Amino acid sequence: MLNRTYLEGRLSVVLLLVLLMMLTAQAKAHNGPPFPIIENQKVGPCIISLWTHPDVGTGTFFVIVDPDRGSTVPDDLKIEIGVQPESGRLPEVLYTLQRDDTRGQIQYKTLTQFDRDEFWRVRLVLESSRGRGEAFSRVEATPTGFGRWDLLFFLLPFLAVIALFFRGMSRHRKRRLRQMRAA
Repeated sequence: MLNRTYLEGRLSVVLLLVLLMMLTAQAKAHNGPPFPIIENQKVGPCIISLWTHPDVGTGTFFVIVDPDRGSTVPDDLKIEIGVQPESGRLPEVLYTLQRDDTRGQIQYKTLTQFDRDEFWRVRLVLESSRGRGEAFSRVEATPTGFGRWDLLFFLLPFLAVIALFFRGMSRHRKRRLRQMRAA
């Protein structure tokens, strides 16, 4: 009777832990830093570097702006990013970047939407009173984490603990049976 009560208690703790894990909110994953897709390229009146973190769902683009030699960055600079699947299944969507002055450099940032894991065309448009320019690149939107393998990867430690628990219980049961037969 004591053995059955012990097992039921352990089972209820395991079920409670599983239930708590299922009720937790989804965590936002971040796989590494952004990476450049355009570096130190003259676009319109500026030298730009375009960095991205293209997660499926919400992707991020950063544009670092430096003035061309002997000039300054125009005060009326407007930057837009256009993204479109390379397959052409959706029309291009333009996003306006917001200026973000950080650490002494001029940087613009925006969030974009990627609905699938595939390659996307990226069009960068700069406009100011001193001129207009465009640059083109491509990027692959990737799922956060390991994609389809996330569940298996993060479930492995729990499966290992469960396997060790049942292995220990099996050994404990065999040992008790040997003791009962010997007595």
